[in-house]
Amino acid sequence: MSDSMILGLAKDAGLRGYVCVTTETVQEGANRHGTAPTATYTLGKALTAAALMSGLLKVSQRVALRWEGNGPLGKTLVEADSNGRIRGFTQNPDVDLRTPDGGYDIVSAIGQAGLLTVVKDLGLPELSEGTVHLVESDIDSDLTYYMDQSEQIPTIIQTFVTLDEAGQVTLAGGLLMQPLPPYEPDIIETMRDRLQELPPLEELLKRDMNPQTLLQEVMAGTSPEFISKYTVRFECTCSWERSRQLLAALGKEELESILETEGEAEVECHYCHKTYTFGSEDLEAIIAEL
Repeated sequence: MSDSMILGLAKDAGLRGYVCVTTETVQEGANRHGTAPTATYTLGKALTAAALMSGLLKVSQRVALRWEGNGPLGKTLVEADSNGRIRGFTQNPDVDLRTPDGGYDIVSAIGQAGLLTVVKDLGLPELSEGTVHLVESDIDSDLTYYMDQSEQIPTIIQTFVTLDEAGQVTLAGGLLMQPLPPYEPDIIETMRDRLQELPPLEELLKRDMNPQTLLQEVMAGTSPEFISKYTVRFECTCSWERSRQLLAALGKEELESILETEGEAEVECHYCHKTYTFGSEDLEAIIAEL
Protein backbone atom coordinates (compact mmCIF):
# COMPACT_ATOMS: atom_id res chain seq x y z
CA MET A 1 0.00 0.00 0.00
CA SER A 2 1.75 3.17 -1.21
CA ASP A 3 1.71 6.28 0.95
CA SER A 4 -1.20 8.56 0.14
CA MET A 5 -3.83 10.91 1.51
CA ILE A 6 -7.56 10.83 0.81
CA LEU A 7 -10.10 13.56 1.58
CA GLY A 8 -13.80 12.89 2.09
CA LEU A 9 -16.35 15.70 2.26
CA ALA A 10 -19.87 15.23 3.66
CA LYS A 11 -21.53 18.60 3.05
CA ASP A 12 -24.96 17.69 4.38
CA ALA A 13 -23.46 16.41 7.63
CA GLY A 14 -21.04 19.35 7.86
CA LEU A 15 -17.96 17.15 8.06
CA ARG A 16 -14.63 16.59 6.38
CA GLY A 17 -12.23 13.73 7.00
CA TYR A 18 -8.71 12.79 5.98
CA VAL A 19 -7.02 9.41 6.09
CA CYS A 20 -3.37 8.89 5.22
CA VAL A 21 -1.01 5.95 4.97
CA THR A 22 2.59 6.91 5.80
CA THR A 23 4.42 3.59 6.17
CA GLU A 24 7.16 4.28 3.63
CA THR A 25 7.49 7.91 4.74
CA VAL A 26 8.05 6.90 8.36
CA GLN A 27 10.51 4.15 7.46
CA GLU A 28 12.46 6.58 5.30
CA GLY A 29 12.65 9.00 8.22
CA ALA A 30 13.83 6.19 10.49
CA ASN A 31 16.46 5.14 7.95
CA ARG A 32 17.76 8.67 7.48
CA HIS A 33 18.21 9.27 11.19
CA GLY A 34 19.00 5.75 12.42
CA THR A 35 16.33 5.95 15.09
CA ALA A 36 15.89 3.44 17.92
CA PRO A 37 12.38 1.90 18.18
CA THR A 38 10.82 4.45 20.58
CA ALA A 39 12.35 7.33 18.62
CA THR A 40 11.02 5.74 15.40
CA TYR A 41 7.57 5.44 16.96
CA THR A 42 7.55 9.06 18.12
CA LEU A 43 8.99 10.53 14.93
CA GLY A 44 6.61 8.37 12.88
CA LYS A 45 3.55 9.69 14.70
CA ALA A 46 4.82 13.26 14.30
CA LEU A 47 5.49 12.76 10.56
CA THR A 48 2.00 11.31 10.16
CA ALA A 49 0.50 14.27 12.03
CA ALA A 50 2.33 16.59 9.62
CA ALA A 51 0.94 14.62 6.68
CA LEU A 52 -2.59 15.06 8.04
CA MET A 53 -2.04 18.78 8.57
CA SER A 54 -0.88 19.10 4.96
CA GLY A 55 -4.43 18.26 3.94
CA LEU A 56 -5.60 21.53 5.50
CA LEU A 57 -3.17 23.64 3.47
CA LYS A 58 -3.80 25.54 0.29
CA VAL A 59 -1.43 25.60 -2.69
CA SER A 60 2.17 26.60 -1.85
CA GLN A 61 1.55 26.67 1.91
CA ARG A 62 3.64 24.88 4.56
CA VAL A 63 3.29 23.86 8.18
CA ALA A 64 5.85 22.96 10.86
CA LEU A 65 5.14 21.16 14.14
CA ARG A 66 7.65 21.19 17.00
CA TRP A 67 7.37 19.12 20.17
CA GLU A 68 9.90 20.19 22.77
CA GLY A 69 9.58 18.52 26.18
CA ASN A 70 11.79 17.74 29.14
CA GLY A 71 12.25 14.10 28.12
CA PRO A 72 15.39 12.58 26.58
CA LEU A 73 14.17 12.93 22.98
CA GLY A 74 14.62 16.68 23.18
CA LYS A 75 13.11 18.42 20.16
CA THR A 76 11.03 16.65 17.51
CA LEU A 77 10.43 18.85 14.48
CA VAL A 78 8.43 17.92 11.38
CA GLU A 79 7.35 19.88 8.32
CA ALA A 80 4.86 19.34 5.50
CA ASP A 81 3.75 21.29 2.45
CA SER A 82 0.66 21.30 0.27
CA ASN A 83 2.34 18.93 -2.21
CA GLY A 84 2.59 16.11 0.35
CA ARG A 85 6.31 16.49 0.96
CA ILE A 86 7.11 15.55 4.56
CA ARG A 87 10.39 15.80 6.46
CA GLY A 88 11.44 15.76 10.08
CA PHE A 89 13.90 14.71 12.76
CA THR A 90 14.16 14.09 16.46
CA GLN A 91 17.06 15.57 18.39
CA ASN A 92 18.20 12.36 20.12
CA PRO A 93 17.38 9.40 17.85
CA ASP A 94 18.94 6.77 20.15
CA VAL A 95 16.16 6.99 22.77
CA ASP A 96 14.36 3.69 23.37
CA LEU A 97 12.12 3.71 26.45
CA ARG A 98 9.58 0.92 26.99
CA THR A 99 6.40 0.59 29.01
CA PRO A 100 5.97 -2.38 31.40
CA ASP A 101 3.98 -4.23 28.73
CA GLY A 102 6.72 -3.77 26.14
CA GLY A 103 5.15 -0.80 24.34
CA TYR A 104 6.90 2.42 23.40
CA ASP A 105 6.94 4.97 26.22
CA ILE A 106 6.38 8.04 24.10
CA VAL A 107 5.21 10.12 27.08
CA SER A 108 8.47 9.66 29.00
CA ALA A 109 10.51 10.05 25.82
CA ILE A 110 8.98 13.44 24.97
CA GLY A 111 8.57 14.52 28.59
CA GLN A 112 5.41 15.64 30.33
CA ALA A 113 6.46 19.29 30.59
CA GLY A 114 7.01 21.23 27.42
CA LEU A 115 5.50 22.99 24.45
CA LEU A 116 4.00 22.25 21.05
CA THR A 117 4.57 25.02 18.53
CA VAL A 118 2.79 25.15 15.18
CA VAL A 119 4.14 27.48 12.51
CA LYS A 120 2.34 28.04 9.20
CA ASP A 121 3.66 29.69 6.07
CA LEU A 122 0.44 30.85 4.41
CA GLY A 123 2.11 33.04 1.81
CA LEU A 124 1.60 36.18 3.90
CA PRO A 125 4.29 38.69 4.91
CA GLU A 126 4.51 37.11 8.36
CA LEU A 127 4.38 33.51 9.52
CA SER A 128 1.44 32.34 11.63
CA GLU A 129 2.60 30.82 14.93
CA GLY A 130 0.79 29.29 17.90
CA THR A 131 2.08 27.54 21.02
CA VAL A 132 0.37 25.38 23.65
CA HIS A 133 1.60 23.39 26.62
CA LEU A 134 1.88 19.64 26.14
CA VAL A 135 -1.21 17.95 27.59
CA GLU A 136 -0.41 14.25 27.14
CA SER A 137 2.93 14.22 25.30
CA ASP A 138 1.58 11.60 22.91
CA ILE A 139 1.44 13.63 19.64
CA ASP A 140 -2.30 13.13 19.02
CA SER A 141 -3.68 14.73 22.19
CA ASP A 142 -1.26 17.63 21.99
CA LEU A 143 -2.17 18.51 18.41
CA THR A 144 -5.89 18.04 19.11
CA TYR A 145 -5.56 20.44 22.04
CA TYR A 146 -3.74 22.95 19.83
CA MET A 147 -6.52 22.85 17.22
CA ASP A 148 -9.13 23.39 19.92
CA GLN A 149 -7.31 26.17 21.78
CA SER A 150 -5.44 28.08 19.06
CA GLU A 151 -7.64 27.55 16.01
CA GLN A 152 -10.87 26.91 17.94
CA ILE A 153 -11.93 24.08 15.64
CA PRO A 154 -13.01 20.81 17.30
CA THR A 155 -10.82 18.17 15.68
CA ILE A 156 -10.22 14.44 15.86
CA ILE A 157 -6.62 13.39 15.26
CA GLN A 158 -5.41 9.80 15.48
CA THR A 159 -2.02 8.54 14.32
CA PHE A 160 -0.45 5.11 14.63
CA VAL A 161 2.87 3.39 13.93
CA THR A 162 3.43 -0.35 14.19
CA LEU A 163 6.91 -1.87 14.29
CA ASP A 164 8.17 -5.44 14.02
CA GLU A 165 10.62 -7.03 16.46
CA ALA A 166 13.54 -5.59 14.51
CA GLY A 167 12.16 -2.07 14.83
CA GLN A 168 11.14 -1.82 11.17
CA VAL A 169 7.91 -0.02 10.30
CA THR A 170 5.19 -2.40 9.20
CA LEU A 171 2.31 0.09 9.01
CA ALA A 172 1.77 3.77 9.75
CA GLY A 173 -1.06 6.19 9.10
CA GLY A 174 -3.67 8.42 10.62
CA LEU A 175 -7.04 10.14 10.58
CA LEU A 176 -8.12 13.77 10.92
CA MET A 177 -11.76 14.91 11.08
CA GLN A 178 -13.22 18.41 11.40
CA PRO A 179 -16.64 20.03 11.13
CA LEU A 180 -17.23 22.38 8.23
CA PRO A 181 -18.14 26.02 8.92
CA PRO A 182 -19.99 27.11 11.05
CA TYR A 183 -18.13 24.38 12.99
CA GLU A 184 -20.94 22.66 14.84
CA PRO A 185 -19.21 20.36 17.37
CA ASP A 186 -22.01 17.76 17.53
CA ILE A 187 -20.87 15.97 14.40
CA ILE A 188 -17.38 15.56 15.89
CA GLU A 189 -18.84 14.01 19.04
CA THR A 190 -20.81 11.63 16.83
CA MET A 191 -17.62 10.65 15.01
CA ARG A 192 -15.79 10.13 18.29
CA ASP A 193 -18.52 7.74 19.36
CA ARG A 194 -18.29 6.03 15.98
CA LEU A 195 -14.54 5.53 16.35
CA GLN A 196 -15.05 4.03 19.81
CA GLU A 197 -17.27 1.38 18.24
CA LEU A 198 -14.78 0.47 15.50
CA PRO A 199 -11.53 -1.51 15.77
CA PRO A 200 -8.32 0.59 15.81
CA LEU A 201 -7.41 2.21 12.51
CA GLU A 202 -4.38 -0.03 12.03
CA GLU A 203 -6.57 -3.11 12.38
CA LEU A 204 -8.94 -1.79 9.73
CA LEU A 205 -6.06 -1.13 7.32
CA LYS A 206 -4.64 -4.59 7.97
CA ARG A 207 -7.94 -5.99 6.71
CA ASP A 208 -6.92 -4.91 3.20
CA MET A 209 -8.81 -1.63 3.49
CA ASN A 210 -7.38 1.26 1.50
CA PRO A 211 -7.61 4.85 2.82
CA GLN A 212 -10.81 5.56 0.91
CA THR A 213 -12.58 2.43 2.16
CA LEU A 214 -11.45 3.12 5.72
CA LEU A 215 -12.70 6.71 5.61
CA GLN A 216 -16.00 5.52 4.15
CA GLU A 217 -16.31 3.06 7.05
CA VAL A 218 -15.58 5.75 9.65
CA MET A 219 -17.91 8.30 8.03
CA ALA A 220 -20.71 5.78 7.49
CA GLY A 221 -24.10 7.47 7.45
CA THR A 222 -22.79 10.83 6.22
CA SER A 223 -22.52 9.99 2.47
CA PRO A 224 -19.01 11.38 1.95
CA GLU A 225 -17.81 12.50 -1.46
CA PHE A 226 -14.14 11.75 -2.11
CA ILE A 227 -12.75 14.86 -3.71
CA SER A 228 -8.97 14.61 -3.37
CA LYS A 229 -6.17 12.06 -3.28
CA TYR A 230 -2.45 12.69 -3.44
CA THR A 231 0.85 11.04 -2.66
CA VAL A 232 2.75 11.76 0.55
CA ARG A 233 6.45 11.01 0.91
CA PHE A 234 9.58 11.88 2.88
CA GLU A 235 11.24 14.53 0.75
CA CYS A 236 13.60 17.24 1.92
CA THR A 237 13.67 20.74 0.46
CA CYS A 238 17.31 21.39 1.30
CA SER A 239 19.66 22.35 -1.54
CA TRP A 240 23.19 23.48 -2.30
CA GLU A 241 21.95 27.04 -2.87
CA ARG A 242 20.15 27.18 0.48
CA SER A 243 23.23 25.84 2.20
CA ARG A 244 25.27 28.54 0.43
CA GLN A 245 22.93 31.16 1.83
CA LEU A 246 23.44 29.78 5.33
CA LEU A 247 27.19 30.09 4.94
CA ALA A 248 26.85 33.65 3.65
CA ALA A 249 24.83 34.49 6.76
CA LEU A 250 27.91 33.67 8.88
CA GLY A 251 29.57 36.84 7.60
CA LYS A 252 32.84 37.63 5.90
CA GLU A 253 35.13 37.36 8.93
CA GLU A 254 33.80 33.96 10.01
CA LEU A 255 34.12 32.57 6.48
CA GLU A 256 37.67 33.90 6.15
CA SER A 257 38.53 32.10 9.40
CA ILE A 258 37.01 28.85 8.10
CA LEU A 259 38.89 29.21 4.82
CA GLU A 260 42.19 29.79 6.62
CA THR A 261 41.84 26.99 9.19
CA GLU A 262 39.79 24.34 7.37
CA GLY A 263 40.07 25.15 3.68
CA GLU A 264 36.48 24.04 3.12
CA ALA A 265 33.09 23.96 4.83
CA GLU A 266 30.41 21.33 5.19
CA VAL A 267 26.72 22.01 5.81
CA GLU A 268 24.62 19.06 6.98
CA CYS A 269 20.81 19.17 6.79
CA HIS A 270 19.16 18.23 10.11
CA TYR A 271 16.12 16.86 8.29
CA CYS A 272 17.72 14.40 5.89
CA HIS A 273 21.43 14.26 6.86
CA LYS A 274 22.54 15.22 3.35
CA THR A 275 25.91 17.00 3.43
CA TYR A 276 26.88 19.87 1.11
CA THR A 277 30.62 20.51 0.73
CA PHE A 278 32.00 23.94 -0.20
CA GLY A 279 35.60 23.97 -1.34
CA SER A 280 38.06 26.85 -1.10
CA GLU A 281 36.94 28.34 -4.42
CA ASP A 282 33.31 28.25 -3.28
CA LEU A 283 34.18 30.02 -0.01
CA GLU A 284 36.28 32.60 -1.81
CA ALA A 285 33.38 33.35 -4.14
CA ILE A 286 30.98 33.87 -1.21
CA ILE A 287 33.52 36.10 0.57
CA ALA A 288 33.99 38.16 -2.59
CA GLU A 289 30.24 38.69 -2.84
CA LEU A 290 30.10 39.80 0.79
